Amino acid sequence: MLQVAVLSGKGGTGKTVVTAALADILPGRKGFADCDVEAANLALLLSPREKRRIPFYGMKKAEIREEACVSCGLCKAACRFHAINQDNGGAYRVDPIRCEGCAVCRDICPERAVSLVEHQDGEIILADTEQGPLVYAELHPGSGNSGLLVHEVKKAAQKESEGRDLLLIDGPPGIGCPVISTLSGINAAVLVTEPGIAALHDLRRLVTVSSGFSLSHWVVINRADLHPGYTKEIEQFCAEKGIPVIGKIPFDPAVIEAVRIGVPVTRRKGAASTELRIIGTRLAEGLSYVPG
Repeated sequence: MLQVAVLSGKGGTGKTVVTAALADILPGRKGFADCDVEAANLALLLSPREKRRIPFYGMKKAEIREEACVSCGLCKAACRFHAINQDNGGAYRVDPIRCEGCAVCRDICPERAVSLVEHQDGEIILADTEQGPLVYAELHPGSGNSGLLVHEVKKAAQKESEGRDLLLIDGPPGIGCPVISTLSGINAAVLVTEPGIAALHDLRRLVTVSSGFSLSHWVVINRADLHPGYTKEIEQFCAEKGIPVIGKIPFDPAVIEAVRIGVPVTRRKGAASTELRIIGTRLAEGLSYVPG
């Protein structure tokens, strides 16, 4: 099974719009993963039917057993993250959002009233769509471990998509741990950018990161006609790096309409839809993708 991720150096370039379009037009038996776990939006365009939710537990958090606590205050004094405070009744409580699970409070407590316990940081969601199975996640606000959650989403998606031709991944923006986790073990990456100084800067950084992996690269320039000068600079950068630009999507109000009603833009007629179909054909050719 081929595994292809759609990524971007910055948010707002149209990565999810491109992923949904590829999901709609690429042939074969497909599965999908949304690894942008902090803002998973692919489901908004694929109309999933939810099957099951799996709790995701990240790092452990401190918990104070009230019956054993003698209110000495040592834990509060030792916590450099200011995660321990007294409530109105004088009992010491741990704020799980502030707690980093370092265990200093547990080790310093003379009464052994503090322990580290499992803490749910989010949920992994298994769903079906018209195009194939979709796995995505909801990370609880303030939770860390997004790189680990990406790994778990990919693992679940691989299982759900077993026996299929293609796993298409909507990746997170940026160059951090979630991106590293997304890139690990895949075959190819489609990097979506737009003509602008910030997008070009962040594309350069993303290429630096992704080049450390053994995978194929392609670039798609979204809204390419809004600033021809920066579009040309992106093309020059890609030529220097030997990365093919497989499409330049024009600005098209039909994209806004498609997102508003929650469908892939390829379900609407327009210049963007036409270019995305060409991109799908070029990507399949580049991957030597022949569904079995």
